[in-house]
Amino acid sequence: MFRFSGLLLFFAATGFLFESHPGPIDTAAGNATPGTLRPASPMLEPRSGHTATLLPEGKVLIVGGMRRNQDFYRSAELYDPATGKFQSTGDMTTPRVGHAAVLLRSGKVLIVGGWIGHGETDSAEIYDPATGRFSSLSKMTAKRGGPGATLLVNGDVLITGGGDTTGPGGIASAEIFHAATSTFEPLPPMHSARIEQTTTLLRDGRVLIAGGRADSVTASAEIFDPATKKFTVAGNLLTARYKHSAGVLPDGRVLIAGGSDDRDWSGKLSTAEIYDPEKQSFTAASPLNDSRFKLPREAIQLSSGQLLFAGGSKTVEVYDPATRKFLVATGQIDTARHFMTATKLRDGNVLLAGGYPDNDRATNETWIFHP
Repeated sequence: MFRFSGLLLFFAATGFLFESHPGPIDTAAGNATPGTLRPASPMLEPRSGHTATLLPEGKVLIVGGMRRNQDFYRSAELYDPATGKFQSTGDMTTPRVGHAAVLLRSGKVLIVGGWIGHGETDSAEIYDPATGRFSSLSKMTAKRGGPGATLLVNGDVLITGGGDTTGPGGIASAEIFHAATSTFEPLPPMHSARIEQTTTLLRDGRVLIAGGRADSVTASAEIFDPATKKFTVAGNLLTARYKHSAGVLPDGRVLIAGGSDDRDWSGKLSTAEIYDPEKQSFTAASPLNDSRFKLPREAIQLSSGQLLFAGGSKTVEVYDPATRKFLVATGQIDTARHFMTATKLRDGNVLLAGGYPDNDRATNETWIFHP
């Protein structure tokens, strides 16, 4: 998590640390390409550890993040696909990085947790696109840096884990945000403490929580059932991982890829696996072409049903369910970007924004992936 020593902010569990990265690896799929990556207009501010949320009108809300260690943003901006430009919007009530953002059914955006000036926070706020303003909510039931947040079928939001000040890993507590009343309800804890886990909504309305870090990186997984408000063990991943990405395949299974083990920068993973909700089991999948971590937690499902994985490498990869392999897109990011965001636009293209390279200075650069 983010740790302080005097004026220095360390990034132990969340990993806002830096190191050089090797060049891209060519795809084994020959000349096959799932799409093309092209540079786009820059953001108003360089950001990493921010959030990006597609609004109902088609614009993308970019919130918070950091310029560099200890330099967190209160500001937010909007990307307009019609003009390809960014414009400023209202400021949050507090600067934060490593938070979570969820689009509610009302069209408003819930912002929860993250790290602020003195550590993890339990604060929450709402962005209203109609006014362009943020407003404070009541506090969560726990302080959470880097929590998981998932919109449930009934419109409420499941919030899980995250970091606090008690140790190097995550916490097991969880809660539900009730959108109708703007209140937080504590839940029975998860079976494992977690930070930087993935939380994936399944077709039946349950949520798969996979991996993350407790005192060490875990392979454990569990399922949250909104009907009972309880967590049940879902077995173990084939590989312990955190800072990875997960997405739903067209047949309802969940593809989980990348991340790192306890060695962090030295333990970046190219492995991938698939969770089958019907069989309740994990099986190996074809690996990524490049090892990568510090990814957007949600892989983007393209209109074709393929899944896009970006971040942690110069390349962008797309998993093709037909061939069961990862294909590398045409074009590259200028350098590996960590804790960038990926947002699917209404036209099916994907906006990739920000992140940081082999130092702690974020970028304002963006790219568009064209399937």
